Amino acid sequence: MENNVLLTMRGITMTFPGVKALDNVDFTLRKGEIHALMGENGAGKSTLIKCLTGINAFEAGEIHVDGIQGPVVNHSTLDAQKKGISTVYQEVNLCPNLSVAENLYIGREPMTRFGTINRRKMIQGAQKIMQELDINIDVTENLENFSLAIQQMIAIARAVDMDCKALILDEPTSSLDDNEVEKLFVLMNKLKAQGVGIVFVTHFLEQVYAVCDRITVLRNGQLVGEYPIEDLPRVKLVAAMMGKDFDDLASIKSDEVVDYSNADVYIDAKGLSHKGTIKPFDFLLHKGEVVGLCGLLGSGRSELARVIYGADKAQTGTMKVNGKEVKINAPIDAMNLGMGLLPDDRKAEGIIGELSVRENIILAMQAKRGVFRLLPMSKQIEIADEYIKLIQIKTASKETLIKQLSGGNQQKVILARWLATNPDFLVLDEPTRGIDIGTKTEIQKLVLQLAGEGKSIIFISSEIEEMLRTCSRMVVLRDGAKVGELTGELTQNRVMQAIAGGADK
Repeated sequence: MENNVLLTMRGITMTFPGVKALDNVDFTLRKGEIHALMGENGAGKSTLIKCLTGINAFEAGEIHVDGIQGPVVNHSTLDAQKKGISTVYQEVNLCPNLSVAENLYIGREPMTRFGTINRRKMIQGAQKIMQELDINIDVTENLENFSLAIQQMIAIARAVDMDCKALILDEPTSSLDDNEVEKLFVLMNKLKAQGVGIVFVTHFLEQVYAVCDRITVLRNGQLVGEYPIEDLPRVKLVAAMMGKDFDDLASIKSDEVVDYSNADVYIDAKGLSHKGTIKPFDFLLHKGEVVGLCGLLGSGRSELARVIYGADKAQTGTMKVNGKEVKINAPIDAMNLGMGLLPDDRKAEGIIGELSVRENIILAMQAKRGVFRLLPMSKQIEIADEYIKLIQIKTASKETLIKQLSGGNQQKVILARWLATNPDFLVLDEPTRGIDIGTKTEIQKLVLQLAGEGKSIIFISSEIEEMLRTCSRMVVLRDGAKVGELTGELTQNRVMQAIAGGADK
């Protein structure tokens, strides 16, 4: 093995039922480099990582790790950790009912001479780890009391503290705001300087160019190539990922500013609030309108949408739908009014992993019909086939378990679930997070198509550019309060100013 090479994967091949997930893939990680692993959804990025970390057993190929004689096969993540390979996944894999300190030291707790856990030492160690990462939290509090962003940082802190030589970050920034991303990048560069090799999987192109030294691109389970960052400008990277030249995303939406103020009003909410999360707000949504909720992480975007939908019951205020006052006490009330919610945490609130793609697609339809009026199997198959084709869900079969699909395809299944109910109104909360650029474009086009059909949509995204491409109006939130609205010609500058508290309200 070359002097500075940390690990190599050669000829890795793996097949899922009916799908060749990896076909003779090579990957090399060097000491002290940040290496981006890029590819569209289903390209094989997560599968390759799972082969390295012992979650998936591969059929052919070899893995070599610096300092270890001969080929390496990890049989579990613990196996991989012992060899200095730590992973932080997109969906936080920690124990919400344990404290931060317990999560940081799970499986490696400091012990007293009496054989019991030394809690004092554990808490002191946890405080030191958090201070080094500039995260000011109480490490004795349960993990579930913290935001998804903080939980993500704790997962990274745990991996970093386990003396890893190779750190794999699988979509670590998808739940972080800009400041937290900056902190993570500082940490990544610090580790890089110490000789740690970092594999960085992300869909944010600007982050790749901000922090990475090298890029490996996969497509359809095959290696496209490995490139020094300076040799692969963005346009070429996107073309390599998609296998074709890429039409500019900005061309999705026409530049024409559409005024919806004379269109029929679909939702008219006044003084809605939810204790502890959302201060009283008014909200108007017209038919065929896409309204974006923007603000920093924790500003209340998801919470406001959940109050409108009834996932969190409003404690004050009134709401009219199509001019008629309604009470939404639970999501089923919203569904019966023709509403749908695509949640931001698809793993916890969206998919049911042990059910098939077909069963996940017909779930909302079945819920509306009630438990005693089962959808006939022929109808279920017809609906599943229609939406798999319509939004191009990549799956071996409609009977494949949804947990076997890539994240982006799971997201498409949840979207299909709501489209099958023919809703009048959709809340799309981070519908493209953790999804490749091609699927993102498809979903954005679909949003505009649905609006063109007269459906009303609330769209939430951490990417302002994506909001500009899809939304006709933006509601600005800060600290759980609605602080402004933007209409007319929307620009990145105006939105940023409004979020930051500038004059454009």
